[in-house]
Amino acid sequence: MVSAYLSQSVRRVSVKHAIRAPLTRSLATAVNPVAEKDCRSITPPYAKLNENLATVRRILNNRPLTLAEKIVYSHLTNPEETVPVRGETYLKLSPDRVAMQDASAQMALLQFMISGMSTTAVPSSIHCDHLIEAYSGADKDVASSIVTNKEIFDFLESAAKKYGIAFWKPGSGIIHQIVLENYAAPGGLMLGTDSHTPNAGGLGMVAIGVGGADAVDAMAAIPWELKAPNVIGVKLTGALGPWASPKDVILKLAGQLTVRGGTGHIIEYFGEGVDTLSCTGMATITNMGAEVGATTSLFPYNKSMRSYLGATGRSEVAKAADANAQFLRADENSAYDKVIELNLSEVEPHINGPFTPDLSTPLSKFKDMVKENNWKDELSAGLIGSCTNSSYQDMSRAASIVKQASGAGINLESKFLVTPGSEQIRATIERDGQTAVFESAGAQVLANACGPCIGQWKRTDVDKSKKEDNAILTSFNRNFRSRNDGNPKTMNFLAAPEIVTAMAFSGKLSFNPMVDTLKDKDGKPFKFQPPSGDDLPGQGFETGRDTYEPPSPTPTPDSSVNVVVSPTSNRLQVLEPFGPWSGEEFKNVRVLVKVQGKCTTDHISAAGPWLKYKGHLENIAENTLIGAMNADNGQVNVVRDITNGKDDSIPAVAKSYKSQNMPWMVIADHNYGEGSAREHAALQVRYLGCPLIISRSFARIHETNLKKQGVLPLTFANESDWEKINGGDVVETVGVKDLAPGKPVQLLVTKEDGSKLTIDAKHTMSVDQIEWFQKGSALNLIKEKADAA
Repeated sequence: MVSAYLSQSVRRVSVKHAIRAPLTRSLATAVNPVAEKDCRSITPPYAKLNENLATVRRILNNRPLTLAEKIVYSHLTNPEETVPVRGETYLKLSPDRVAMQDASAQMALLQFMISGMSTTAVPSSIHCDHLIEAYSGADKDVASSIVTNKEIFDFLESAAKKYGIAFWKPGSGIIHQIVLENYAAPGGLMLGTDSHTPNAGGLGMVAIGVGGADAVDAMAAIPWELKAPNVIGVKLTGALGPWASPKDVILKLAGQLTVRGGTGHIIEYFGEGVDTLSCTGMATITNMGAEVGATTSLFPYNKSMRSYLGATGRSEVAKAADANAQFLRADENSAYDKVIELNLSEVEPHINGPFTPDLSTPLSKFKDMVKENNWKDELSAGLIGSCTNSSYQDMSRAASIVKQASGAGINLESKFLVTPGSEQIRATIERDGQTAVFESAGAQVLANACGPCIGQWKRTDVDKSKKEDNAILTSFNRNFRSRNDGNPKTMNFLAAPEIVTAMAFSGKLSFNPMVDTLKDKDGKPFKFQPPSGDDLPGQGFETGRDTYEPPSPTPTPDSSVNVVVSPTSNRLQVLEPFGPWSGEEFKNVRVLVKVQGKCTTDHISAAGPWLKYKGHLENIAENTLIGAMNADNGQVNVVRDITNGKDDSIPAVAKSYKSQNMPWMVIADHNYGEGSAREHAALQVRYLGCPLIISRSFARIHETNLKKQGVLPLTFANESDWEKINGGDVVETVGVKDLAPGKPVQLLVTKEDGSKLTIDAKHTMSVDQIEWFQKGSALNLIKEKADAA
């Protein structure tokens, strides 16, 4: 088998990796320095990783490896058993760490509780950032959320104490910023129950967004399965100009790759341009790699990372990384599946949107786009921060723009909201004056939480019920319709924080701060100078308030803690295992809906007001597919109930079919399930009686989540066959009974007029994934093995 692979002629793009010294960054003595952390559980096990990698190199005949391959393959549970083939082999991996945000942690923990484990097998953390609604600002919103979500926070904290999980309180910060400041480490492998987990790739970590069931694998010491990713190499040369930022790099790249271009790939950056970027700037780029469907993105270890590790109390990690520098960069002459070259000197600010993060427009052309689309030339709100852009550098550059405008007597023309990424960032920018600059100009500083980025925004300046047309400009990462404020008519355009800030002073979409002017207090033309700001604070980071003191990285589990889930709760519900597969072909499966166009996990399982039901499957199932467009009638969330001939909502008809023991399925378009990692989008359809879904293509995380929950994800062998099947059709499978890796399945379709047709389908199920399907879910298999142990 080994020799068979080595004899294959695999076409790769070969690139030499020159070793260059990164830029030197210096820090002044900190006034209130962040304390050195206990890094024993944070530092990757480099000795073991190098030992594993040596085994893999021998198996692969010492061919040069990309950095992505080195990190991923070194985490193989049993490297002797695997011959990694990119895009083909299913790898069984042992992650170093798990991170969960409060919305997804609920279901992950409810599943983990069934596993029978007394503690987590790897260091794990919970971050309370999703359930805080932005309204009154900062502390008031945190206090309100603690009252509103007391049951959930108490559940999460008690589970954390029982199982030895680090618990970060509401208001402490956004998961990805907290991970970057505390847990990320070069060469490590982390799973996070959020699609923007790749943010940690800015510190050279392979950090992958997953569903809760995948997190349970890692926490329960079950090898985690991933198809060996292909690797896209992005070669960076030059250096960013004064107005361009790391955000513009990924906004431009998203336009080139589209929302599907990174699927099945890790994006790996290299070249001399890498060393001109800050660590947090690199994290911005890797964070938004999720928007092109990439498995993750990462940068090679350099001095920017070393400086950041030192500034955040992880000097011991930096020392260990320095000693393993060869491991933390790609081999010379390593080959990529595709190489994209990007001269940073030629990158200009970009604005992406609306309604999709890959509609990329250079700032110099955006004014024309506004006119061509006949958009109202008005900016209703500007929002900066989020997990993508809330670093000290981001806040400093934005504050420099505000300071210029305020100094010229120019007022904000748009509502302006600022979200610090963590208590550490909040405290530091308060000390260094950026907060005062923002607030004196009229900005509202929000809590250290996700807030408007994920729809947690109690917006009052626009009437959602009237679905008013309006535009917002944000430094967020995602801009799907209705995502931010629940209004389908709100157009969210993505940009760098400094561009958002400058445009908020004009109040117009057409304003280009690089060339256009405003009127100062004397009526004279005023033109912004390029933004400025330090990568790291000269006086070091502030630790912040005692209320948000970081937890121990590895708390001692306390088996005496009782984790209570009330049977009458409408927020939490103990999970009942799904039933196993019958062992027979699926028959008389009704097509509930044929979905047309973009159908993200926001469309399948909406967030916003529904976040409060993340721990209650029955209740959150009420929002299943309510954002989906029905291809048969052109309406959103309207389908025909074939049992009574009446139109109703998708979840209502799904519940009706379930009550009649009538299985149903979804026909989906391209990239079905793109966006957030929320496994509820898979849990809900499974709960309501859906055994299979066929699409033109799937987003990686959602396809895996469906497999984990015992739903069979199929794709059309011929994409045009999507046209042939409709809602109300009856489907029978051929080949499910003998399901095997690579073996096709057929769908026998009976149309409403009685005519019949056959559709060929494919799947990507591995041997282990087929066992999940047969047992009814991956969790069922975990519990069966735990009970037998």
